[in-house]
Amino acid sequence: MESPASAALRSRVLELVEAQFPSSSLVDRSDLLGFQVDGQPMPLIDYSRGIRNPQALDATLSVVSSADGPYSDEQVAPGVWRYDFRAGGVGGDNRKLIDAHRLGVTIVLFRKLRPNLYQAIYPARVAHVDLENAYVLVSLEELADLADHEPSAVERHWAEYIAKRRVHQPAFRGMVLKAYDTQCTVCRFKHAELLDAAHITADSEATGDAVVTNGMAMCKIHHAAYDRDFLGVTPDYTIKINTDLLNEVDGPMLKHGLQEMHNLQIQPPVRSSERPSKERLAARFAAFSAR
Repeated sequence: MESPASAALRSRVLELVEAQFPSSSLVDRSDLLGFQVDGQPMPLIDYSRGIRNPQALDATLSVVSSADGPYSDEQVAPGVWRYDFRAGGVGGDNRKLIDAHRLGVTIVLFRKLRPNLYQAIYPARVAHVDLENAYVLVSLEELADLADHEPSAVERHWAEYIAKRRVHQPAFRGMVLKAYDTQCTVCRFKHAELLDAAHITADSEATGDAVVTNGMAMCKIHHAAYDRDFLGVTPDYTIKINTDLLNEVDGPMLKHGLQEMHNLQIQPPVRSSERPSKERLAARFAAFSAR
């Protein structure tokens, strides 16, 4: 078991993490490095390493998963990440990582989404240790038991649901809203609580990846209209309103909220790498036009 002092500190850290960084939220690196516990510095990530092993804890506090890092960190199944040992065998930083599995403690996984931007995933556990191949599996706590065996079809479906709800969709929304400067691409509405990340290719489709170029920030009205093909967006970023809706006579919401958007341009992200995929828009607009 984890020592009482270590367990108490870990519990306090996780309590404060939950209060400041809701699970699956996006966090700047500076906030993770500047984290404090009751006025005392307690960085949540290491300055230069992927494992955070505070001296006062018996086992690892957090790990950073980065697709572009020097190790083979990757998601190997829904909600399960492979995390390679640091060079040097089972000693050093890796010892506390192994101890996190032995003690069954809760840790935090930080997914590095791009430089200086992370997604906080917790509660997580070190669910499996492979000493021969020098890696561990870090899992969402609900899925930890699946990391040691081949899941059934039912378990796999549940794992995909959990991972999508807990990991992929929150990250997708956060990245899309950040790219669009937290405003609706159609009407420029700016209140984050009423903004969504609208998929261009539906996430139910095999190619419906949770990537920024497959999304657009929309207020809930325009997101619903887009999903139901009342509103379309051409590959050159022009807004089109369904013909039947254009000819309908109703109140000010229809007139100002939808009909007046016809033939206007969406406001795409400033960074070209984050703008909606023209190929995806073309396929989606073809379906809109066929209605």
